[in-house]
Amino acid sequence: MEGRRSTGKALLLLSLQCLFLSVRAETEKPDLRCPDYVANYAPLVWLHSEDPYMPSDLLAHLQHTTPTVQGHAINGIPSIDLGNLGTLNEFGDEDVALVSKDDPFSYPKWILGEAPDDTGRIHNATPCAVILVEKNEVDLDAFYFYFYSYNEGPNITQVLAPLNRLVTSEKASAGMHFGNHVGDWEHNMVRFRDGKPVGIYYSQHVDGEGYDWNDATVSKAGDRPIVYSARGSHANYATPGTPVHNVGLIDYCDEGKRWDPVLSAYFYKLDTDTFTLIPLTPPKQQSPRSSSNHTSWFEFKGHWGDFQFPQSDPRQETIPRFGVHRFETGPNGPRFKHLLRKGLVRDQARILSWTEWGAGIYMAWYPCCIRGWRKWISVGVIITAFAGVVVGIILGVRRIRRPKTVYTKLQAEDIQMDEWRRDEEALLSSSEDEDEDDRLRR
Repeated sequence: MEGRRSTGKALLLLSLQCLFLSVRAETEKPDLRCPDYVANYAPLVWLHSEDPYMPSDLLAHLQHTTPTVQGHAINGIPSIDLGNLGTLNEFGDEDVALVSKDDPFSYPKWILGEAPDDTGRIHNATPCAVILVEKNEVDLDAFYFYFYSYNEGPNITQVLAPLNRLVTSEKASAGMHFGNHVGDWEHNMVRFRDGKPVGIYYSQHVDGEGYDWNDATVSKAGDRPIVYSARGSHANYATPGTPVHNVGLIDYCDEGKRWDPVLSAYFYKLDTDTFTLIPLTPPKQQSPRSSSNHTSWFEFKGHWGDFQFPQSDPRQETIPRFGVHRFETGPNGPRFKHLLRKGLVRDQARILSWTEWGAGIYMAWYPCCIRGWRKWISVGVIITAFAGVVVGIILGVRRIRRPKTVYTKLQAEDIQMDEWRRDEEALLSSSEDEDEDDRLRR
């Protein structure tokens, strides 16, 4: 009887110990659930009412492209998907491109993406990836990445005057779009402090804008910021209308179709030490989606679309002076989007090209110094200033070449006293002779 009691106590102690260890392990286990506030303050996107290129499913995009290096398909590899895309890096990292199996200018159905329904949900597609970056114990950056299979660039109607007068391409003047490419990654970033939003970033082509959360420019629907996606380019803006980008180009934004990205999204946490993704359970769900366990797509360093078409390709066109092509190289993925930034915007400012720099100066000077009769005054001022510079250089050169008189201080020993005496006697003798001549004349 006593032995049974001892055995029972031992089993009870063992059970309690196992329960304690289980609770302890669960407590020490890292939290792999996306915080609810990431969804509560997630952006709501207004897609343009006339934009034919809707958000696209990541996997569907891969299934309609072929991995290539220098124009040649990579053979002997399994079909690519979200779970093995990163293995293409061994063939050349950024030399790898996902080339469309169809002619992009035939606009196949898959390249048009999927439109959201009236509730803002996109069905049968996952075009969004949410990546959390923990900066410290209180600060967290939530990146909301939006994917589109096609980017349509601007046409002549989107070029501001007077830059549009410099566009001499006949096809551009006829309305052809330039700057198109397969694959398009855009994003917002919301910065949280202790679970409360403090700022938001909007990606816009090669640049972007950041705002404090309470900035009047940022409109909201309840607690969620509103984003206006530009027609074709999908650049993100805080307000609708015709925002200007890259010095002299216009985007069109309006309240077309409402899209709630987090309703059809993958959720991840970035391991900042290894720069890899850790799948997270979506907010308010019990388990992660099986496909969200695939993280290899993030490791892919190549391009999510074709390389720029060569000039020999009959589909390619180039605008003289500006060097803008009808079809350009597809973008890199989210790993290249400055995930470890310190501020809301990228830490290092983008370096402008000479063309963009020159266009910026031209647009800045045009209203005051170039438009209409003002250009003749400006030409006169420039000629006068140039002439002044030339004259100044000539006078400066002459002054440099003119021989200089060097002053040398004479020492006492250098002066001969005998010479002084002879000179003095000569002067006195000359004076006496002149006096004698005067007396004789009288």
